[in-house]
Amino acid sequence: MPTKMLSLFDVVNLVVGTIVGADIYIAAAFGAGLLGPASLAAWFLAGIMAIVIALSFAECSSLVPRAGGPYVYAKDAFGDFTGFLSGWSLILAEWSAIAVFPLAFIAYLQYFFPGMPFTVQTIIKILFIIILTGINYLGVKEAGRINDILTILKLAPIFILTLIGIVYFIINPSVFVSNFTPFLPVGLGNLGSAIVLIFWAYIGFELVTVPSDEIYDSKRTIPKAIVLGMGVVALFYIITNFVIVGVVPWQELSQSSAPLTFAGYALMGGFGAVFITVGALLSISGSDEAGILSSSRIPYAMAGDGLLPKAFARKHPKYETPYIALIVQGVVTGAAAIFGTISSLIILSVFTLLFCYILTCISVFPLRKKYDGGIKIPSIIPILGVIISIYIMSQSNFTQIITGVALIALGIPIYWKYSPKEEIRSVIKEITSREAFLKRWIQAREVFLGYLLRRLAYLLRRILG
Repeated sequence: MPTKMLSLFDVVNLVVGTIVGADIYIAAAFGAGLLGPASLAAWFLAGIMAIVIALSFAECSSLVPRAGGPYVYAKDAFGDFTGFLSGWSLILAEWSAIAVFPLAFIAYLQYFFPGMPFTVQTIIKILFIIILTGINYLGVKEAGRINDILTILKLAPIFILTLIGIVYFIINPSVFVSNFTPFLPVGLGNLGSAIVLIFWAYIGFELVTVPSDEIYDSKRTIPKAIVLGMGVVALFYIITNFVIVGVVPWQELSQSSAPLTFAGYALMGGFGAVFITVGALLSISGSDEAGILSSSRIPYAMAGDGLLPKAFARKHPKYETPYIALIVQGVVTGAAAIFGTISSLIILSVFTLLFCYILTCISVFPLRKKYDGGIKIPSIIPILGVIISIYIMSQSNFTQIITGVALIALGIPIYWKYSPKEEIRSVIKEITSREAFLKRWIQAREVFLGYLLRRLAYLLRRILG
């Protein structure tokens, strides 16, 4: 294997490292505040939803193992314009997510330095972004090795917390029973809102498909890494939240900005709080480092196709990294971290990313016809992925939906400016040509109705034996 390529171990760690970070350290409080102990059900449901969508990504990555991930899938399936919208929404989502991590870092750092002035917080946020961007600037293999180390270091404290929590449960079952009783103290009216915030804890699997040209045997490695990584993450989250909710009353948990530090203190006193807080700082750093690695490859791939300024496609002559994309990404996410809030950035990230998920799930079908080989998931999986994505998007409030749609639409004039003129003329012609429109509509209708009839016939055969 070439020394600069990422191995299966690296990529599994990239999946876990990108997903497990600020999310688990913050989202536990969100879930508890909205559902009480029943937040465990939301963690389970959100995990199932994420795995369903991730399977569509696994098939797409096995069919189109090229750098760019969801952008490339939609582009290959439906053309430049759809590919651009997918890539643009992915950029919005990932940059919003990256901006959350400096805020989470500050939230846990304040355990050691309470009452930190806004100016000091701003300086730390900027340094946080600069250091992690600099690591990725020096090369993908170096970033991958550091992510391997950070993944192990950041999982260790939570793993230890979970083991101690299980022992505590065995010794003091009455504490767990009392904290889980009643299980539905506020009902399930907030289930949708909780899933929106908790689902954010599972996103990140899509990024492992982006730097595929830097992954060894990416056609086989990426699907394996997604399945293995998502399985580890889902199990890890459910067990961890069982312990957190079991040792800390949900009313108190919902008021904490550093819920795992709270749980560590409840189990191990002051030492536990310090131990978990240090783990949180490592975890948040590792997650942001992995996100920066993958996210910068999205504008790089789009610029290579002429859909963004050419500067984004430049690679450093020595380190072979997309340094312009990294620098611009660092500036934008740094500004968002300074002026944004955790909840607003999470909701924006989830909404825009779900639009990208919908396009990826739909892309499975034309890509199957276009390419041979690769893994093949049941056709119902990408359909469920679309339904799940639409459901979660609908759980945002009206203002959040309008904001997300407006930001996605903002990409249209950017596409208009940088897309090759012949592509724009082609799009205009297709839109304005009544004959072409009717032809495509009839073809799409026939394909869709044909698929529904085949599925209906299949289900009837199953039902009738």
